[in-house]
Order: sequence, then C-alpha cells, then structure tokens
Amino acid sequence: MKPRPADRPGAAAAGFGPRERFFTLSLDMLCIAGFDGYFKQLNPAWERTLGFTIMELTAKPFIEFVHPEDRGSTIREAQRLMAGAETVSFENRYLTKDGSYRWISWTTAVSVEDQLYFAVARDITEHRRAEGALRDSEERVRLIIDGAYEAFVGMDGGGVITAWNAQAETTFGWTKEEAVGRPVADTIIPPQYRDAHRRGLAHFLETGAGPVLNTRIEITALHRDGHEFPVELTITPIRLGSRHMFSAFVHDISRRTEAREAVRQAKDEADRANQAKSEFLSRMSHELRTPLNAILGFAQLLEMDSLSPEQRESVEHILKGGRHLLDLINEVLDIARIEEGRLAISVEPVSITEVVRESLDLVAPLAAAEDVRLTGGAAGLPTRFVMGDRQRLKQVLLNLLSNAVKYNRKGGLVNLSVEETAEGRVRINVHDTGPGIAPEKLKLVFTPFERLGIEQTGIEGTGLGLALSKRLSEAMGGTLGVESAVGRGSTFWVELSQTDSPVDRIARTGAPLPDKVDLDASKKAQIILYIEDNLSNLKLIQRLLAHRPEVRLVPAMQGRLGLDLAREHRPALILLDLHLPDIPGDEVLQRLQADPETRQIPVVVISADATPGQVDRLLAAGARAYLTKPLDVKTLLAVLERGGLPRKPVAPDR
Repeated sequence: MKPRPADRPGAAAAGFGPRERFFTLSLDMLCIAGFDGYFKQLNPAWERTLGFTIMELTAKPFIEFVHPEDRGSTIREAQRLMAGAETVSFENRYLTKDGSYRWISWTTAVSVEDQLYFAVARDITEHRRAEGALRDSEERVRLIIDGAYEAFVGMDGGGVITAWNAQAETTFGWTKEEAVGRPVADTIIPPQYRDAHRRGLAHFLETGAGPVLNTRIEITALHRDGHEFPVELTITPIRLGSRHMFSAFVHDISRRTEAREAVRQAKDEADRANQAKSEFLSRMSHELRTPLNAILGFAQLLEMDSLSPEQRESVEHILKGGRHLLDLINEVLDIARIEEGRLAISVEPVSITEVVRESLDLVAPLAAAEDVRLTGGAAGLPTRFVMGDRQRLKQVLLNLLSNAVKYNRKGGLVNLSVEETAEGRVRINVHDTGPGIAPEKLKLVFTPFERLGIEQTGIEGTGLGLALSKRLSEAMGGTLGVESAVGRGSTFWVELSQTDSPVDRIARTGAPLPDKVDLDASKKAQIILYIEDNLSNLKLIQRLLAHRPEVRLVPAMQGRLGLDLAREHRPALILLDLHLPDIPGDEVLQRLQADPETRQIPVVVISADATPGQVDRLLAAGARAYLTKPLDVKTLLAVLERGGLPRKPVAPDR
C-alpha cells in the first residue's frame, strides 16, 4: 500500500488553536493513521520515544515498525476497528532508531466514514520490565517456598489458609487444593488449642501485638489422620494496605523430641547408674576396709613378735598385699569421685618449688632402694606459682616420680625439670631412662587398670595411678601428657596455668596494708590460729599481720594439729582452710564446735570454693565468716575489726 501525496507530512498542517497546541504538547504519543496503513499525523512525543523523525515514521507503513511477533495481533485489532468496534486497547512492541523495541500501550478509536484511526499510545516499557521482574521474583519465592524443607502455611486475617507448599502436604497430610480456603484452626490445630488460637488472632487484629509472633516456639500440631505431633513454629505478620496476612514456617520435630527424650532417659539412667556405682563403691570401701583393718593390724602385731625368717617373709607378703589392696581401693574411689564431680579440689596459687622439693624427698628412699639416681628439681629456678591443689599436685608428681623409679633400669636416672611454655603455663617434666613405651601402646597409658604388660614383670602397681593423675590434672585446669621412645625412656609432664604468689597478687592490686599500731608493750598479744597447709597462703597472712604487733600468728599445717593447738592456746580467732592433708576442714570446724573448750572461738573459713551451697552450709555449721581465695585484704581486715578478733581471748566453758 503506497502513501498518497495528500497523506504525507504537511498535508494536514497544524494550526495554532487549543486542539493543535494540545496535540503538540501532549506527553502521550498521539496519532492519526489511515486505513491504508500509513500514519497521517504524529505529535513530537513519537520522536522523543522512538528516535525516528516524523518524516521517517510516515514514510512507510506503520506495520513495518511493529515487532514481527506482534504484527498478527496488531492487524487483528485494526480489523476489529474497521469492522465497527468503537474502541480497542492493546499492547505491542515498536522499533526504535537504535534497533531496540519498546512496549506501547494503545487506546484506539476509528472513523469508518473518514477511514481514519485515532489513537493515544503510551510507552510502558519500564512498567512491563517491572512487571516481569515482579513475576520473576514471585516465581523465585514460589519455587523457594515449594522446595523448602519446612512446611509453609499462609493465612489471611480471617484465619483462612491462603498458601500451602509441598512440604506442608507431607507434614499435615492435606493437598494444596484441599487446604487452601480452609480455616487454619480446623485443619492443623488440635481441638484443645483452637479457642486460644482464635482469641490470639482477634487480639492481634485489635492491638497489633501477639506473644507468639516473630519468634520460634514449640507447639503441638494436628495431622489429617488425627494424630498430634510436636512442631517448631515461626509466624510473621504482614500488612498489605488495610489487610493482615500471616506467613508461618512449620518444622516437624518429632524425631528431635524423641531424641531429646531418649537423651534425657539415658542421662537419668546414667545418673542412676552413677549413683548405684557410688553407693556400691562406698559399701565396697567400708566392707573391704573393715577386714583390711584386721588383716593389716594383726599382721603388724605379728611383725613385732619373734619370727623365723620364713614367718617374717610371710608376714611381709601379707602386709604388702594388704597395703596394695588399700591403695587400689583409695584410687578407685578417687576416680569415681572425680567422675561424679564430688572430689574436693581447692585450686589456688601453689609454689612449685615447695611441692617439687617435698615430692623428691618422699621418693628418694624408693629411688635409693632401686639404685636409681634422682636429679633436677626446682632449685636455682625463680620461684614460680601455678593454679592448682597443693595436695593433689603432690599426689600427681609422686605418682610420676615413683613410676619413673619403678619402671627404670638398675643404675638408671630420673630427672625432674620445670619450664615455662609459650602460652604462659608451667610444665613439670619427669624423664626416666627406662625401656620406653611402644607407639601403639601410648594411647593406652591413661586407661584404668591398663599396665601395658608390666604386670608380668612382678613390679607392683594397680594400673590406676596414671588414669587418676590425668583426671586430677584436668580437674585443676591442667593437662597431663607423655612422650616416649623405645630404648630411650619416657617423659611424663604435667602442665598448669602460671600465676602470681598470694603476696605478689596483693601487691600488684595495690591494696594498702594496714598501718602499724603502737600499743602498750605490756599488753599481752592476742593469738590467731591459722590452719593451712599451703605455705604461700601462710606467708601472705604473716605479711598482713606483721603490721599488727598486738596479734601473734600460730600456724598449723594439719587439721589434727590445729585442733590440739586450739585447745592449748585458746586463740582469739581461728582462720581455717577447708582442704587439709589429714582431715577435711569442715570436720575440723565440726570438732571445734563440739568441744566445750573451743566452741566459743570464732572461726573464719578461707577457701577457694565459693559455691553458695558450700558457703551456706559452713556458716550454718558455726563459721563466723567465709572468705574466698584470692583473698581481698580489706575484706579480711574488716572481718577482724568487725568482731572476728575480740579484745580478750575467749575463756572456755566450764
């Protein structure tokens, strides 16, 4: 179809009236086209939108500017108008000058008499792109929700289900077609909770608040077949204009709940087993110790008699076997107490020098008997303190040293050394020149009752010492390890956290010591009895009380000695540590309270155990005060001034 000259640009010249100005200034694309397929008149918006000039647009049939995929639908819409339709709205894509296409929305009317189309067009490209992006986003969300591991349930403000993914079908037994449109309460909520659900929904719609919204909760849900099961639920409210919507993710936790219940039952069973084991060990200890007392007692009496060499050897075997069994009982009980968390551990600054020296002195006779030389120690090294339990640390070192001696060779060597690690800890090494341990057996070293075949050599042992030492080291916050090479010997080491001495700790905190008080020299000094086995702690109290000449400190490093000194000196005050080498501190307190000569002496407990139950128990047992380590100087002095230290010694009851 060729354009007629009269239809070309300029044929319908624009005037200057309001209609012409509207046509020219409109931001919409206005046009008049003929039934012959050519544009007759176009406003400037066409040039701005498509980039072609008016002349280029009117020079050829408008259908040539339409995207090839949209030409068929465009022709059909044109034919509808030619057939008498009053107005047609449709969309198609138009070519631009740069070769791209833009979406155009048309509203078109026709004058059959004039054989002309009158159209208003608008560029909707960005709108179509936004719609496409929204559709893509909605599709992605749909795919994510449908593929989610958790069930997804959508609900409107009336409590009706609006969304239901594939996992919801699996979880609740309803298909999407069946669930959508049903009330949530009647579908997945057990009958006993439905009224609460309806009240909660009404409360939210009225106030905008709800206790179960935007949080993860565990509730009971209902399956289509009628059985109830536990779920984890998260509900999020959504507001769309004036409408309220709710999205919920639901996860079936039946297996988790069953596993949790199984763990609880297993724990209860383990607790009962531990309790039964503790009771058994306690009874076993009592039942074994009673006959052992008779065996060892009478064997020692026999040892004092005039015996033949053979008889004396037999008695020595009895004593040796009895003491071995007693050691075994004690070690088994210690391991059991550690496992149950009942072993008394008092972790405080401990001087390595003191513990090492005492341990070497105790092992020296055994080493001499076995022809093994002891070397090393902490002599010549700077005084170091570690966080540990003095008695238990000595117990560990004695075990390592005695093993190093027993499993050594004749004329062998045991060397004890102390070093600092890069992590600020202190390691105590015990090296021997024994046969060493094969690599495949190293992992068994700390296994209870495992002696690695040594039991066939006749060397005494229970197989529990290293297992107990490892647990004791860990209970003190430390570690116990071993390095060994066959034919070259073994090195066992215990590593603990380094710390300041009690005196240095007080000095570092800057706590002021009390000023020296000038008193009448004729006034008799008051006595404070300090029952404590840790020399470092003893030195700290001595340092503090050095500024108090009216006070004399009497130390006792064992509980029984402390009881004797209390009766002998009748001190004005007793400072009592709970962790003593012979008897527990709480037993010392009990005996002091039971004795008429000492029950009125105020007792201040000083311990590293700060558990509330322990504090309350000892205060109820008669302690005047309970101070925790590390000591606070001001608190200690306040206790002394507040009444812990009377002006005169307390007279015993008569």
